[in-house]
Amino acid sequence: MPVAPLSHKEIEDRLAELPGWSVDGDRLTRSFRLGSHFAATAMVVHIAQVQEELDHHSDLTLGYNTVSLSVNTHSAGGAVTEKDFELARRVQDLAPGHGAS
Repeated sequence: MPVAPLSHKEIEDRLAELPGWSVDGDRLTRSFRLGSHFAATAMVVHIAQVQEELDHHSDLTLGYNTVSLSVNTHSAGGAVTEKDFELARRVQDLAPGHGAS
């Protein structure tokens, strides 16, 4: 089933619900700083599991104590879609001290 790109307004509305996330060009992005390299590595493993469950994968970068994500939907011409925001919400819930309240 094709996924439709979100409008600028729809993206803004969804971003308001996800502090720390932003759009850079045509990609939804976020970086997390964690307490250690081990914690950052563990978060990457958890994100990989979520991506497999959703069958939707981001560019994922592991730094010493940081994890950065960048995602869009290739099947929608590289646009930001609801699939990207679903992944962002799931990742947000994983992040220590950054999850939904």
